[in-house]
Amino acid sequence: MTIRKLTDSVFNVGVIDWSRQLFDELIPLPDGTSYNAYIVVGSDKTALIDTSDPAKPEEFRRGLEGLPVKKVDYIIANHAEQDHSGLLPMALQKYSGAKIVTNEKCKEILLEHLPLETDDFIVVSDGETLSLGNKTLQFFLAPWVHWPETMFTFLKEDRILFPCDFLGSHYATAEAFSDDSQRVYRAAKRYYAEIMMPFRSFVKKHLEKVRMLNPTLICPSHGPAYKNPGFILSAYESWVSDSVEPRVVIPYVSMHGSTEAIVDYLVNAFTQKSLDVIPLNMTVKDLGELAIEIVDASTLLFGVPTMLLGPQPQMLYTMALINALKPKTKYLSLVNSYGWGTKVTEAAKATLSNLKAEWVDTIAIKGYPKAKDFEALDRLAGLIVEKNHV
Repeated sequence: MTIRKLTDSVFNVGVIDWSRQLFDELIPLPDGTSYNAYIVVGSDKTALIDTSDPAKPEEFRRGLEGLPVKKVDYIIANHAEQDHSGLLPMALQKYSGAKIVTNEKCKEILLEHLPLETDDFIVVSDGETLSLGNKTLQFFLAPWVHWPETMFTFLKEDRILFPCDFLGSHYATAEAFSDDSQRVYRAAKRYYAEIMMPFRSFVKKHLEKVRMLNPTLICPSHGPAYKNPGFILSAYESWVSDSVEPRVVIPYVSMHGSTEAIVDYLVNAFTQKSLDVIPLNMTVKDLGELAIEIVDASTLLFGVPTMLLGPQPQMLYTMALINALKPKTKYLSLVNSYGWGTKVTEAAKATLSNLKAEWVDTIAIKGYPKAKDFEALDRLAGLIVEKNHV
């Protein structure tokens, strides 16, 4: 692990995980990830902000051993999740006498998950400060971005924000800073979609807090740091706003070709009417790609084949995930192919109960679509186009 210098007094000593493919045994990581930890060197004291994933002890140890300082006085725990806190016991062992600085809720969770003692902690409250001599750390409670105990650490003199998971990206790169490229933007949008989107109202509130702090540098716990905070803050403000893009996202599965024929017809119909459309075959697309596309799409249209009267399981899983992510979608629709009977529409509406969206229409088609079915699909496409004011 190469130490990445951010300023004369701030260093990234975290671990880059180039090959990790899955997070929480659920989230695909096409670009790997990083577990960023930061050293802040003051004139009197030194603080380590977060640690690393417990699977990477040797890599983290090498980063700490390469530091220009050999003593750490405080270990700031912004968040109790293991990829940031898992090596706290190792850090305490290395830096005898160091104290973990965190809020009461985070202390409670850490004591439940790690072999730590109550005496290891200093508990701080919202807005409290900690002096390192010529540097001052200030702590802000930020619950539900994305756990209840999350907090931000702010280096006041340099106006550097360490927001832990907030504003991050699962993006492995040797570069210390974001280049504000489309690739970084998409990685950050995927991260928002998969992790932050269910907490959109809380994200809005904490974005306002970050804007008030007016940071010159944002150092999240995953992905590169932002020398241009406006890049990521503006992106988040767009994603959490109530505005949507006139776009139809069609997650679908086709078991025997009928649903695919329906979806192909609708894609062509929307294209002819100049409404942006993105079909996603969920047997080959990963859930992260779906999550990105639904962040700001106006319309979700599900293509669902029937299995044992209900939705094909992959589509049921897809709908359950979307229900958990709670996108700001305005309109919902569903086309269903079945053989001898179906209860897909009822199951879909029950599964998607978290979405505060209008159901435009649903169509169930028996067997392969025929002329009358294509007429119904044309009417559905026209209704959705009208709703989107294209």
